[in-house]
Amino acid sequence: MRLEVWYSDKFLPQEVRTALSFTKVTDFASLRTNTVDVYHLLQLWAMMSSFLLIIFILLGVCDVQGAADFRVCAFNLQHFGDAKAKKSNVMQTLVKIISRCDVCLLQEVRDSRGKAMPQLLDHIDRFDTKHRYETVASQRLGRSDTYQEQYVFVYRADTVTVTAQYQYPDDRPGDVDAFSREPFVVRFRAPTTAIKEFVLIPQHTSPTNTTKELDALYDVLQHVKTMWKTENVMLLGDFNADCGYLAKKNRKNVRLLTDSSLLWLIVDNTDTTVRSTTSCTYDRIVVHGERFASKVVPNSAKPFNFQTEYGLTEEQALEVSDHYPVEVLLRPDASRSFFSDAGGSGDLQRE
Repeated sequence: MRLEVWYSDKFLPQEVRTALSFTKVTDFASLRTNTVDVYHLLQLWAMMSSFLLIIFILLGVCDVQGAADFRVCAFNLQHFGDAKAKKSNVMQTLVKIISRCDVCLLQEVRDSRGKAMPQLLDHIDRFDTKHRYETVASQRLGRSDTYQEQYVFVYRADTVTVTAQYQYPDDRPGDVDAFSREPFVVRFRAPTTAIKEFVLIPQHTSPTNTTKELDALYDVLQHVKTMWKTENVMLLGDFNADCGYLAKKNRKNVRLLTDSSLLWLIVDNTDTTVRSTTSCTYDRIVVHGERFASKVVPNSAKPFNFQTEYGLTEEQALEVSDHYPVEVLLRPDASRSFFSDAGGSGDLQRE
């Protein structure tokens, strides 16, 4: 049994052209038809189908990996309140930065009248209509009535939910009032990530008491692990953990640094400051445990240089903040299909 089939060489991959060599056709361009056996026709069809399937899978995976990133960020806004909320250029930049993140911890929120944050959230919602954003915030924190800050988490309500929150009381026996701004701990559920559920412990340390506060943060970690029976904990924020605020001689006294179960993802000599005259690694992201670390996209933890990204002068960038935000990507759920999620693995650096 024999069939007649039409083909053109310019549409055939090299593998198929090679497979057709049995036809003894030496000039594809001058030939419109060729008689082949049914067996060879089916072989050709199978090879072309396989080739197309591979292309579709690769395109699908590339598209999914680009869309599946789950980004956790921490950003010191440097005195965010009514004054900054009135500057349209500053708000536009803040909106672009924060809307990149699935969860973004904001620090130095000084919104005493309670109007600046709702304005910011409204701007974000109007800028990014693909997602719905919500916030969860601490009480106003600080030892002075005239200077208080809030921790505020802005998160995409369609990709992550808040399952618990806890304001650390800072009343540990023998170490009462260890923090100027005690941590506001939040547990999140993110079903599309490989980790599924995790806890974020934020901290903005006092520059004059960095060593003590960073060490006390270790006690908060142990307390939260026991209270919520979880190992999946990330600590993040402006730790002031560099330059003159954390002397090298004091590092041995900071359990957050000496405990080998803690991985410092933003490593030393990473500049998280905007000013060209400074180069300090103040802002950090720390992950507890190898399991959580394995769910982090390798080498994804870094500062986000919004000045370069958005073409700002240093003066314009400093209107926004004197810090760059820091961020890390969580791996998507690898058990899901190609066209819903994709995964990866790799090594992480330890400080």
